[in-house]
Amino acid sequence: MSTQRHQAAPARFLEDANAHSSTIDEKWAASNEQWWDWYLSLAHNEAPPPGERLALPPLPALPPIPMAALERELDEDYPLPQAGIEQFRTRGYIKLKQVCSAQALLSLRRELEALLASASATPGVQFQSVEMLWTMAPLSRAFVFSRRLGRIAAQLMGVEAVRLYHDNVLAKLPGGGRTPWHYDAHHYPIASEKVVTLWMPLQPTPRAMGPLAFAEGVETWRRFAALEFSKFDDSYDRQIGETLRRDAVAVEDGPFALGELSFHHTRCLHTAGANHTQRSRLAFSTTYFEDGARLVDSPTMISGDYEKFVQDTGPGQAIASPLNPVLYSAAGSR
Repeated sequence: MSTQRHQAAPARFLEDANAHSSTIDEKWAASNEQWWDWYLSLAHNEAPPPGERLALPPLPALPPIPMAALERELDEDYPLPQAGIEQFRTRGYIKLKQVCSAQALLSLRRELEALLASASATPGVQFQSVEMLWTMAPLSRAFVFSRRLGRIAAQLMGVEAVRLYHDNVLAKLPGGGRTPWHYDAHHYPIASEKVVTLWMPLQPTPRAMGPLAFAEGVETWRRFAALEFSKFDDSYDRQIGETLRRDAVAVEDGPFALGELSFHHTRCLHTAGANHTQRSRLAFSTTYFEDGARLVDSPTMISGDYEKFVQDTGPGQAIASPLNPVLYSAAGSR
C-alpha cells in the first residue's frame, strides 16, 4: 500500500538522541521544522482518494490593505456574546465568523507565502511551518499584537491579561496528510489551564482542504489521558480516532469561510484533515496564555524546541521573557 503513513515513517525524522529510547520524557533534539515532519508522520492516513485533487475557484483579487487600515481593523472590539464564551468553556472551542476582513486575510496570506517560499517541504509530508512571524514580518506582527484578537482570547479564558507563547504559519500543501488527534496541554510546557490557540485560515477552507476539527467536550481528553504515546508509529492517533467513532463522540469538522476563525482550549481534542485540493491550506496561528503562568517542571520532546519561544526561563518560573510579550491587558497596557 502506498499510504502517506508508509511514505513518511516517523523514525526517519528522529535524531539519535530521541530514536534510541521509547520515552517522550526527554528533550527534543532537532529543529521545530523537523518536529513538524515527525509529528505529521504520526497521523493515521488511509490511502488517498482516487482521481485528481479538487480544483477551487480563484481567490478574490483584492488590493493589499494599507497598514493604517489594518491596525484600525485589528484594534476594534469584536462583539463576543456571553453564550459564545459559555460554549467555549463547555465544548472546548468556538468558531467565530467575520472576525477579519477578506482584504486583511489575503494580504497576510501573500506576506506569508513570500516567507514560505524559502521553507522546505519534506516529500511524503507536504507540510511547511514558520514560527515567530511577529519578529520578521509587519502584517504578521499586527495580527499577533491585535487588540481585537487578544481581547477575545482573554474573554474566553476569563483573565485580565494574556501573553504570547508563539505564533506560526501552518501550510498544508496539496497532498498533505492528516494532523494527528491531540490536545495542546500535552504539548505546551505551560503550567496553566488558561491557554488558548487561535487558528485562522487564510482562504476559504472546505472539508477537502483539511480544516481544523474538534471533538466535542472540553473534558473529552480525559478518555485518553492514560493512553500511551508512541513516537514511532500512528497507534496513538489511530486509537483516539477509533474510540471517538465507537463512542459516537460528536466532531465539528465543518468548513471555514474566509474571515471565520476558531479558538480552542488547551484541553480541546482536535485534528485536521488531509488536503485533497490543488491549493495550499495556509493557517495563521497564535497561542495565548494567562499572564503569570509558569514553565512546567519537566518539558518533554513533544514540546519541540520550546526554548526558541521561551528564553531564559527555568522550570517553575513565570514565563515573561522578551519573546512572550503581553498582547492584551484589560487595563490597557500592552
